Amino acid sequence: MNGTVYLIGAGPGDPGLMTCKGLDCLVRADVIIYDHLVNKQLLDIAPESAARIYAGKSAGCHAMSQDEINRLLVSSSREGKAVVRLKGGDPFVLGRGGEEAETLAKCGVPFEIVPGVTSAVAAPAYAGIPVTHRELASSFAVIAGHEDLAKSDSRIQWAKLATGVDTLVFLMGMQNLPEIVARLVEHGRAIDTPVAVVQDGTGPLQKTVVGTLRDIVDLVKENGMVPPAVVVVGEVVRLRETIRWFDNRPLFGKRILVTRASHQASTMSKALAERGALPVELPAITIQRLSDDKELKAAILNLGQYQWIVFTSVNGVEAFFDALVNQKLDSRALSQLIIGAIGPSTAEALRQKGIVADFQPDIFTSEGLIAGLKQWNIAGQRFLLPRADIAGEELVQGLVGFGALVQEIAVYRTSPDVESIAQAKEMLLTKQIDVITFTSSSTVTNLITALGDNEIPEGVKIACIGPKTAETAIKAGLKPDVVAKEHNISGLIDSLEEFFRKAA
Repeated sequence: MNGTVYLIGAGPGDPGLMTCKGLDCLVRADVIIYDHLVNKQLLDIAPESAARIYAGKSAGCHAMSQDEINRLLVSSSREGKAVVRLKGGDPFVLGRGGEEAETLAKCGVPFEIVPGVTSAVAAPAYAGIPVTHRELASSFAVIAGHEDLAKSDSRIQWAKLATGVDTLVFLMGMQNLPEIVARLVEHGRAIDTPVAVVQDGTGPLQKTVVGTLRDIVDLVKENGMVPPAVVVVGEVVRLRETIRWFDNRPLFGKRILVTRASHQASTMSKALAERGALPVELPAITIQRLSDDKELKAAILNLGQYQWIVFTSVNGVEAFFDALVNQKLDSRALSQLIIGAIGPSTAEALRQKGIVADFQPDIFTSEGLIAGLKQWNIAGQRFLLPRADIAGEELVQGLVGFGALVQEIAVYRTSPDVESIAQAKEMLLTKQIDVITFTSSSTVTNLITALGDNEIPEGVKIACIGPKTAETAIKAGLKPDVVAKEHNISGLIDSLEEFFRKAA
């Protein structure tokens, strides 16, 4: 029995513009045959077992001919597999999806079409240019810009197109831009008609150049514009400065090094990407559970001897509750304890475990926690602190100073992520990073150690999640440019935005 082939539009680049139906097909795919302009992040959605076959075409380089692609679609289907043909933009907008669908139909292969967001509309939209506007444009046309304009049998009716359509959108037209401009002017389009060229539309490296038919060719050369790019011709281009929204955000295009534990980096990267940044996931540390957890097991089995348990990190919460479950216990074992959380992220991690913290300081640091506990009569009370193996001593010393009895237990170990740090070192030294984010003291220490005698290049901004991390950075010879006002990931990103907004 033949498997179904899904001809899916992957959208213009931003993975968030992939349709829900397209994503649903991806998670069920046995084979994915994808094009050059498909965002590779989408491939991660498919099952690990799915075959991923590159069939991309770029200028002068075709991984497969169209006939080879057609044969592969048919043969994969006849093996009974669910086949996803993943194409940039929309498969039926200058994507040869119609030809592939014809082949499948002739061969009796079942198929479905899943439309996508075309770059012809999305790239201008992300540049702040609507292709239609009630007062400026009631029509638009999408034209293949790579066609050989010298051939006599060209299907483009320049005489009608030049003045018969309000907005003209050329895809794959960078190489032919001088000829396109010449044809439009030759057939009556005014020389002062606005033109925009949008490179890498909807992505974090999107770049837009605006001119007129008179000067756009020179401007494109001066600005080093390269494919893939969309060319927009028409009065609607004038609206860009009014409704520009994507590439004028404070973090847009900033390459930001995410130095978090490897299993946490993606959360921060996603939040940065949503603000327009280009996150570079190079975690400086890995989090490892301790192989010798006898002390932790003993503490869990004797929780009745403590009055307090204080969590100082999300990692501490996760490690402690994993150990709790391993002892066949759950959150009910903490019912007689007063529970403290150092900040909102830690408190949220506890909420995910069904626990609402009894105490959370106003300032999310060890010093803030100690200051907040002044109001509590903790003299003689026993505290359990499940923490990292390299946690500082300020909290313990502060609690002891109030007369508390403290048992500090290491529940996880932080260690350098050697491979990632090597990559970070190379990118830093070749000036491919704009900002380094530090989310803990250990990320500072491990990155500095890895750099050795090499210094962080001048101009790279340093952003720290809180004063404790900033203090570690200063001791390491760094000057923090940004210290988060609220000591969590959202606060760090907000503070980064504020910094670049003021610097603009």
